[in-house]
Amino acid sequence: MATAPFNGASDIVECSATELSRAIHARELSCVEVLDAYCAQIDRLNPLVNALVAPVDRDLLHAQARGLDQRLARGESLGPMHGFPQAPKDIAPAAGMVTTRGSPIFAGQVTQTDAVAFERMRVGGSIFVARSNSPEFGLGGHTYNPVYGTTRNAFNPELSAGGSSGGAAVAVALRMLPVADGSDMMGSLRTPAAFNHCYGLRTSVGCVPHGPTEELFFQQFSVTGPMARNVPDLALLLSVQAGFDARLPLTRRSEGARDWGAGLQRDWGGARIGWLGDLGGHLPTDPGLIDTCRAALRHFCDIGCVVEEVLPDFDLERLWRAWLDLRSFSIAGANGALYDDRAQRALLKPEAIWEIERGRALTAMQLYDAACVRSAWYQTLRCLFECVDFLVLPAAQVFPFDAGMDWPHAVGGRTMDSYHRWMQAVVPATMAGLPALAAPAGFGPKGLPAGLQIIGPVQADMAVLQMGHAYDQASGHGRVRSPLLG
Repeated sequence: MATAPFNGASDIVECSATELSRAIHARELSCVEVLDAYCAQIDRLNPLVNALVAPVDRDLLHAQARGLDQRLARGESLGPMHGFPQAPKDIAPAAGMVTTRGSPIFAGQVTQTDAVAFERMRVGGSIFVARSNSPEFGLGGHTYNPVYGTTRNAFNPELSAGGSSGGAAVAVALRMLPVADGSDMMGSLRTPAAFNHCYGLRTSVGCVPHGPTEELFFQQFSVTGPMARNVPDLALLLSVQAGFDARLPLTRRSEGARDWGAGLQRDWGGARIGWLGDLGGHLPTDPGLIDTCRAALRHFCDIGCVVEEVLPDFDLERLWRAWLDLRSFSIAGANGALYDDRAQRALLKPEAIWEIERGRALTAMQLYDAACVRSAWYQTLRCLFECVDFLVLPAAQVFPFDAGMDWPHAVGGRTMDSYHRWMQAVVPATMAGLPALAAPAGFGPKGLPAGLQIIGPVQADMAVLQMGHAYDQASGHGRVRSPLLG
């Protein structure tokens, strides 16, 4: 087996995921070598950032890696992620692993089944080495919980990693994982991608199975998606995650058995980009945030796009109120049993209690009205997409903040009236059910990372990836390394 092209563990972890997959399948690298390289990186950097938690016994991991090498020796490949170390997000079940959901209620709980996306990753040859850290029940855009503590930013450990897929984003940025899974209800893939200068794709509803969950039809806000350092790597993981599953009736048969990495190159001459900015002053932002994102728009021009400012004709405060109602309804339904148990309620964080109590106070007609607002918002954006090909706005309204904070209580001189108001920029794509790619936008005046959202029309996930790939090649932002990497 030739290993000459790789000079130790550092070369291995610096490979892109697509390069790593090729090297494993060409048997230039063994699965054991890959596992050892990533474990060394985890041992070196994870103590600084606390991104990966609940580690799996190394002897068990080596046995899995040896078995995967033996299968390749027999000509059996399990797919593009054969031999990839992975750490499924600690918000959904993974068979035989601790699944706490960031809550002391479930500390030490070992689950017996896999979420569908984890099942596909495991069947596809991934080696689950740990879990990636998440805030309690995934609530909030800052990854901290009383079980494992705080995950810290990949570029500055004094700052927040974002959330709720904060552990995943940091692990990708610091080369502790080649790619990582995440989920997104209110920016949980997009905020940490912006904070850690990597890519996170909020997929269209039904593109990737999310669950199984107790409720199969109303839940359309939370989606599963990939995180990576570049778009081809993102597409590699999406190729494993995506596709129909009969247990989840909203998934789509058209997404099955698709190589999302094929055909990423595309000519964008004359494509129209609608810049939403701060939505006409509706979104408060940190000083310098809008200027940083606006400066990144030139990379769309570099690939031939035309950028123009647009503003949807819609009452955005009405959209926010509808979002609050639908979100609280969903969270209250999923977690109400914990609230009803007095001992368990005492262990819930205040934000979870607020959501549950708020959701339970809603009437049926309030929910119907909120659903109508959501539908009207979708139609507004559908019409806007007749004039532009993509919409772009900041992926986060703030730069990474002090990791010791719970959440930003004021942004741009405005007081935030809820624990998640500072994340309002992610609501437009979620409420319309549209694909949204968080892409690095460069660094602000204090040297902190920022990100853009590239939002496409309904079910246009592939087009969003293609545009993101062209933007990445033009900008070079995805190739900027954290100073922690040395």
